[in-house]
Amino acid sequence: MLVALADIEIMLRKPGAPWLHVALRRKDGVVSEVTAGDEQFPVVHGQPVLIDFSDSVVRPEWFATAQDTYSLVGARRGFLRGLKGRLFGTADISTSNFFLLREHLKALPVKRPLVLMVGAATKGMGTDLLYNDEAIAQVAFDVYPSPLTNFVADGHKIPLADESVDAVCIQAVLEHVLDPRQVAMEVARVLKPGGLVYAETPFMQQVHEGAYDFTRFSEVGHRWLWRDFETVKRGALGGPGLSLYWAVKYFLRGLTRSKALADIASIPFGIFSLFDRFVPEPHRVDGASGTYFMGRKSGRSLTVGEIVGEYRGAQR
Repeated sequence: MLVALADIEIMLRKPGAPWLHVALRRKDGVVSEVTAGDEQFPVVHGQPVLIDFSDSVVRPEWFATAQDTYSLVGARRGFLRGLKGRLFGTADISTSNFFLLREHLKALPVKRPLVLMVGAATKGMGTDLLYNDEAIAQVAFDVYPSPLTNFVADGHKIPLADESVDAVCIQAVLEHVLDPRQVAMEVARVLKPGGLVYAETPFMQQVHEGAYDFTRFSEVGHRWLWRDFETVKRGALGGPGLSLYWAVKYFLRGLTRSKALADIASIPFGIFSLFDRFVPEPHRVDGASGTYFMGRKSGRSLTVGEIVGEYRGAQR
């Protein structure tokens, strides 16, 4: 269940300066002014915009038109994404992983674990297992506001206090950040000792969201990104069949110069993803459409000498 902003107000910090508290002022019960030290931050739809615009691809002018629409960079189509996930089989993997995450959360020595949802203006696959559980609380942000977020922020500088949350969920976000390692370090900073992270990130997928798409990770590369965590579970999210579907879809988009035509013409090729169920996991890893990692914050990091041994593909 998403908590109210007032419930986590004490945790808010200036982006990039987690020792400096954020002050919220309200008018008629709605946040109207946000300050940290001598700096003032914007407010959109009653949500603080806690972003250091001098060090972010997010621009302040995005929020000039935000009074009429929640979406500033193009809302993600949550329903269509969920439908495709069910057809392609990735939804089953995500849901299974969130069952496991929920069980680990309930085993933590806290009465009601708090989960930070990053990039959560729309619900990610499987996250209803957390949102619908009253024994688990969520705080959420994205680079634009929505009814599912508490504040607006950039993951490179998460505006929360050190060791303030029990888990972090970050789905389909890391490809859209300039420095994924910095984001991973911020996740580790805001997590309590023994806290959990769950991440899903594309690998063999073409560019989406245009200029705001920067990075991809192999499965072992994803493991290296989260090297400050011990593994709970990791693996492929969609195999070579789904990757082939994406390739055909963008091939058709290039030929037709039309996204709409390519989307329609590529529908029959979605059958490729059904064959991923018969592909062994090592081969799925090498041709994965995406990868996932669930880990626990630990006191040590993987070393350069250890990472090659973490490879789980078929080319061993």
